[in-house]
Amino acid sequence: MPTSSQCIQTADMAIRYPMAVGLNKGHPVTKNVTAPKHSRRRGRLTKHSKFVRDMIREVCGFAPYERRAMELLKVSKDKRALKFIKKRIGTHIRAKRKREELSNVLAAMRKAAAKKD
Repeated sequence: MPTSSQCIQTADMAIRYPMAVGLNKGHPVTKNVTAPKHSRRRGRLTKHSKFVRDMIREVCGFAPYERRAMELLKVSKDKRALKFIKKRIGTHIRAKRKREELSNVLAAMRKAAAKKD
C-alpha cells in the first residue's frame, strides 16, 4: 500500500498511485509545460492577411458562382447551394465553409438594410 507521500494529487485529476496497471499506471510525475511549436500556427488568420482579403473583397466583389449561391441562399435553398458550391470548389468541407461565409454576408447585408431603414 503506498504511503501518502508517494501519492500525488492534482487539482484536475484523481489521486495517482504508483501502480503497474490501469489508467493512471506508472510513476507519478508532473507534466512538463512546453510552448506550442511555431510550425503549428500554419494557416491561422493574421491581421494583415485578413485586411488584404477584406480589401480585395471590397474592390472586386463576389465571383459569379458566389453570387448565384447567394441567390440560392436567399430563397432558402441551402442544400442546393451546398451542392452547387461543392461542384465549383471541389471539396465538401470547403463548400460548407464557403456556404457559411456567404450566409454570414447575407445576414450582415440584411442587418445593414434594417439599420438603414
